Amino acid sequence: MDEPGRGSERDVLERLVLAGFGALALSAERLDRLADELADIGGVRRDEARAALDELASRWRGDTTRLTETAGRSLERLFRDLGLVTREEYEDLELRVAQLEHRLRLVEETQPTRIVEP
Repeated sequence: MDEPGRGSERDVLERLVLAGFGALALSAERLDRLADELADIGGVRRDEARAALDELASRWRGDTTRLTETAGRSLERLFRDLGLVTREEYEDLELRVAQLEHRLRLVEETQPTRIVEP
């Protein structure tokens, strides 16, 4: 069983963790207000609550970035396995075709017209 006063610390920690998940969407002003509320509720100093919120938000941003990058690489492999091309590859090919068409027109324009006799 928890020691006297320990249950409230656990509640504060749980609230802090839950608040950290939502911290990404919060502005700096809202983070300050949340830190004030956590300080009032949990008996911690405001600067400690703000530092903890900033740390949680930073870690979650890093985790989100890594997860996004991993998912992106997985999707790229899947698309490649399916034989699909990326937009960049498509645009590169489109440019190459346009360049070839232009060169072909230039060659055709410089060629003398030949009359084919039957």
